[in-house]
Amino acid sequence: MTEMLKPKDYKTEVKPVWCPGCGDFATLSALTKSLAYLKLPREQVGIISGIGCSSRLPAYIDSYGFHGVHGRALALAQGLKAARPELTVIAVGGDGDGFSIGGNHFLHACRRNMDLTYIVMDNHVYGMTKGQPSPTTEPDWVSKLAPHGTGLRPFQPLAIALSSGASYIARGFAGDPATLTKLVVEGIQHKGFAFIEVMSPCPTFRPEQKIWKEQVREWPHEPTDDPVKAASYIHGDDGISTGLVYRRDLPVWQPPTVASHSVAQIAQEFSV
Repeated sequence: MTEMLKPKDYKTEVKPVWCPGCGDFATLSALTKSLAYLKLPREQVGIISGIGCSSRLPAYIDSYGFHGVHGRALALAQGLKAARPELTVIAVGGDGDGFSIGGNHFLHACRRNMDLTYIVMDNHVYGMTKGQPSPTTEPDWVSKLAPHGTGLRPFQPLAIALSSGASYIARGFAGDPATLTKLVVEGIQHKGFAFIEVMSPCPTFRPEQKIWKEQVREWPHEPTDDPVKAASYIHGDDGISTGLVYRRDLPVWQPPTVASHSVAQIAQEFSV
């Protein structure tokens, strides 16, 4: 019989070092609640991350986990899913880790549509590097590290995910933990690449994001499986609508797990 676990049973004794009020606490809570709701054994779950404040998350969940290098969470997660397709694989990280140095991995993970979930805690800033603008930072946001702003148009995660081939696309908000948990549960259940952007306020370097609590609302449309409609919803949005916007059944890519050649045979092919 499968052990009945509660959300607290998925937490380790390691205490999060996030700043008080950080939105990443809500994502951690949503994940543990989702794992408990889905009754997933801890040894059947792999949490993979890169580098950054949010990428500390694998240390706080009592499952298999790997804290990788900057921008490589999806490369590692896809490698794990390729080798162990029976595992529930969840990649986590931030907007800097996922959309800057990890941007190319993001595009191709969407395109491959492997059966895994990617949760990005987006606070529009590099918190670990003390307020550096990230790909999703507003062009006119001023900080000590960018006294004149960047002048660059922000990266559009949902639009990029859609155009690259992701089959489940949603946006959640740390201040709405119930909806966020629902999105994570559905993302894990979805067969294919599920991308969830989480609006995760940074109280230390982006205290003005506290106003998100008053601004967020649900998408004014029902989720669609039509990429043209989804594109119009996403491009017509101001970036603070939450919920599921797009879900479609697409072919899931999974490489064969049985090796056709041994290491010795491969080495022989390259012998001179």
